[in-house]
Amino acid sequence: MSFDFPSELLSAQVELVQAKADLAEVYAALPWSVEELQGWSRAKETGGGYYESHRPDSPGWTDAEQQQVAELRARVLDLSERVVTHDFWSSCENAPAARSALKHATISD
Repeated sequence: MSFDFPSELLSAQVELVQAKADLAEVYAALPWSVEELQGWSRAKETGGGYYESHRPDSPGWTDAEQQQVAELRARVLDLSERVVTHDFWSSCENAPAARSALKHATISD
């Protein structure tokens, strides 16, 4: 099934995918804790549960890193709202199929 997505909806979806990827990349590079926390190491046999668990000390996130995450999260939220509330959905006969198709669409489609 093919859908004729408005260009601004398609652009917002493509930007949303990129913003989510950018946010995931930033998260992957940051320490595991926003705040400075001591790490730990637990083995199964020492009461650590069903699996081993380890975290290094976390220096926490800098103010700049927190700001970057906040900006990217706000961008993702804004783009998500633009996609979900677009007028296209009120005139679409099969919105679930169209939403699925939009998630896989690219600008060249």
